[in-house]
Amino acid sequence: MHLKLPELTKRYYTIGEVAEIFDVNTSLLRYWEKEFPNLQPKKNSKGNRAYTPKDIERIHLVFHLVKERGFTIDGARKKLRENHEDVAKEAEVVSRLMNVREKIMNLKRAL
Repeated sequence: MHLKLPELTKRYYTIGEVAEIFDVNTSLLRYWEKEFPNLQPKKNSKGNRAYTPKDIERIHLVFHLVKERGFTIDGARKKLRENHEDVAKEAEVVSRLMNVREKIMNLKRAL
């Protein structure tokens, strides 16, 4: 299972929209904010979270490690701290490979 991020066209997304993108509960996103220091979306005067596309990319890295690769929270935190760039590159490569796979499957069905 690999999540393909949709095109992020808005400046800000609500916590509900982000939860829908990743098919997770909003409580999980709030929990990840506590566990991963780099996940700190802006909050408005009412305390509502406003996620930028960059915030969503950071969440995608955590999602990739925890949900797709099966890392524990501690393991994911350590991996991101030590090899943030490697994790980002790996997630990008997996995403591209999934796109290629999808195209091949579409071509195969068309035959």
